[in-house]
Amino acid sequence: FKDKNISTNLNVNDTTAAYFSGRISTVLIPMIFTITLLVGLPANGLALWVLSTKTNKLPSYIFLINLTVADFIFTFTLPFKISYHFLGNDWRLGEYACRALVAAFYGNMYCSVLLLMCISIDRYIALVHPFSSRSLRSKTLAHMICTVVWIIVILGMVPFTLTPQSYLIMEHGFTTCHDVLPKDTPLGNYFVCLVMLGFFLPFAVIVLCYICVLKELLLHHQQYNRAIRLTALVLLNFIICFTPCNVILLIHSLELYIDSIDSYIVYTVCLALSSLNTCIDPFIYYYVSEDFRHRVINTGKQYQTLLRTNTPS
Repeated sequence: FKDKNISTNLNVNDTTAAYFSGRISTVLIPMIFTITLLVGLPANGLALWVLSTKTNKLPSYIFLINLTVADFIFTFTLPFKISYHFLGNDWRLGEYACRALVAAFYGNMYCSVLLLMCISIDRYIALVHPFSSRSLRSKTLAHMICTVVWIIVILGMVPFTLTPQSYLIMEHGFTTCHDVLPKDTPLGNYFVCLVMLGFFLPFAVIVLCYICVLKELLLHHQQYNRAIRLTALVLLNFIICFTPCNVILLIHSLELYIDSIDSYIVYTVCLALSSLNTCIDPFIYYYVSEDFRHRVINTGKQYQTLLRTNTPS
């Protein structure tokens, strides 16, 4: 029997090989991941500390904590991605580690999408149906919803853990992780379903929720500047981070059947850009919760006071 921790051999054309050794793959993409790591790790660490130390956690806080945990876990996968690309797309940690990395990477993306959808629904209920929000926005229900989201994401990532992800490119002497898949891969239909159910459906729900929220605020002549800012921030997160890679992933997955021009190079760049959502999420917390803003500001003031106290005169 073949050891599943040993990569399978594949051949690639000269264009693909040139991409793997080119500056896009070995410089641009790892630099994007590095920026995400340097900004996302401290930002989400601070957000997780601020959110988790609050004693009376509202349902919105529960969703935000879970979103922060997903982003925080994701940042710990980035050093492996950075190393892989800086080494010329040469994966040296084995098949099982590659599968785990791929599952964690995609898992974070779709977990973030689903939790952002939950936050949007929560804001919709709180602002459009304030009288029934007490029963619909309980902490117990929020915990249950987050548990269901994590279960859905974990189950959704199972195909990545059951199919080979690393392939030895013998003629060029390096091993790829998820960047090269055989043409007869069974993941084609899976990717189509993943994009439709994991991105386009939640995105439609988010857009619908915020349209209803803004309509309600305008109808009753309420202050809606902050709601507009929040809507713009969430949609900006989707447009910049999630939309390009999911649209191109759908196109690329369909190419497995129609054999059209390969779009994978563009997809890898967009996928790297999708990691920037871990940097944007803390700013979403900043706009969602007034208490979060005050606690972040107070933490900054306390830190400045501590620095002044410890600085020798």
